[in-house]
Amino acid sequence: MSAAPGTTVAVAAIDLGATSGRVMVGHVGPGDLRIRQVARFANGPVALPDGLHWNTQGLYRAALDGLRDAVTWESSVGSVGIDSWAVDYALLRAGRTLGEPFHYRDERNEPAAGRVHETVPFTELYARNGLQFLPFNTLYQLAAEDPGVLGIADRMLLVPDLLAFWLTGREVAERTNASTTGLLDVATREWDLPLVERLGLDAALLPELVEAGTAIGPLRAEVAAHTRMRDDAQVVAIGSHDTASAVVAAPMRETGGAYISCGTWGLVGVETERPVLTDAAREANFTNEGGVDGRTRFLHNVMGLWLLSESIREWERGGDEVPGLHVGAVELGHGLRGDADAPRDAVAGDGLDAVLGAVQDALDEGEPFEAPGDMPARIAQWCERSGQRVPSTPAQITRTIIESLAQAFADAVATASSLASQPVDTIHMVGGGALNALLCQRTADRSGLRVVAGPVEATALGNVLVQGRALGAAPGSLESMRELVRTAFEPRTYEPRHFDNSGG
Repeated sequence: MSAAPGTTVAVAAIDLGATSGRVMVGHVGPGDLRIRQVARFANGPVALPDGLHWNTQGLYRAALDGLRDAVTWESSVGSVGIDSWAVDYALLRAGRTLGEPFHYRDERNEPAAGRVHETVPFTELYARNGLQFLPFNTLYQLAAEDPGVLGIADRMLLVPDLLAFWLTGREVAERTNASTTGLLDVATREWDLPLVERLGLDAALLPELVEAGTAIGPLRAEVAAHTRMRDDAQVVAIGSHDTASAVVAAPMRETGGAYISCGTWGLVGVETERPVLTDAAREANFTNEGGVDGRTRFLHNVMGLWLLSESIREWERGGDEVPGLHVGAVELGHGLRGDADAPRDAVAGDGLDAVLGAVQDALDEGEPFEAPGDMPARIAQWCERSGQRVPSTPAQITRTIIESLAQAFADAVATASSLASQPVDTIHMVGGGALNALLCQRTADRSGLRVVAGPVEATALGNVLVQGRALGAAPGSLESMRELVRTAFEPRTYEPRHFDNSGG
């Protein structure tokens, strides 16, 4: 499977997001890094009688067709890597799925968190797994499972591991994504079997752990026939948590960099050599998730462009004219720099700061910003209840969201820097948010730090780079891979401007 020295290889990246999935073809070699989208397909929750689910079988079918498209475009594709969002999983018995995975936004999770904490207090959980409290973390979801279904299951596979199993027939768990379950020991990076036992779970549910860069196996014969891939094509474990892959391709230098992986969520933090498990980190609700090559992604979840994309969907349903709507959520806001019709105190950044600084839980004023629905109405209602001027037009609401996100990002970077004792001089904005010039500039203004925007396709690039390294075509260290990203993709830089926090 290894490439000849000095050659460029072609690989396929299956990149699954919360609203869409893509198949990308990447080329990587000495001084060469290119990527091209060959297939795109919709993704989203499916409401069934028992709750909100993912259509993973539909995603798998679309991914198979996308791999065939990849081979049609580039016949030399030699490997496949899969990344997706975290925490959600399928239960299996004898290789058969026991229903579609629940969606992390399903309401079943929050009551289960309290039951888990009665058994293992959160302070102890944090010391063991290093994870911030999110009511949809996998261990809480498992506590919410139907005991009858859980009782007959013999395996749990996270979403990218499920697709890898369907492609190869091998059941494994890639470590970066496994670190989001709450069941991985933050110090040893192995399954925490004593914790699993205390939670009343069967350790047999947990598959073998593998590192990013491990060859999981060749394609099953039926898959190879459908996709027309090479006989020696392999599925390679990459940083299968999408943020882990995105951080691989964030063009940070060895010191001074923070990252914001901005899409549906905004993941804001720094990369560390070891976990940060202090009381202050726990109280700030910062998380320690696994990174590629044993690094730690010390970060905080901020509610990202989900707020804007949900608002756009509502405006589209109502037929409202929205500036820049045709370019989508990531760029909406280009025309709203300084003369938008948003009132000064509605865009000063206070409008949503109290709820954007952390992911909502059931007790945080009951604000249902995580759930799909009429986001503009919820934002307006929250501002009214909190005694602030209410944004009413699409431009006002858009500006309020962007200003609030920028402040939440700035605050999270400052906190990450302080808690990890790592000075930060540059913020790297990667993912879709890098296209939103207003969001990038306001983040620079509010943080007082330079923002380097790009690459937009950081997740797919990180996926491609780890595959390329496994094939012997990409540089060996994270730092050298990031240098390749810097060479191949010219970022846009936003310098901080003088910023009057009283009104922008």
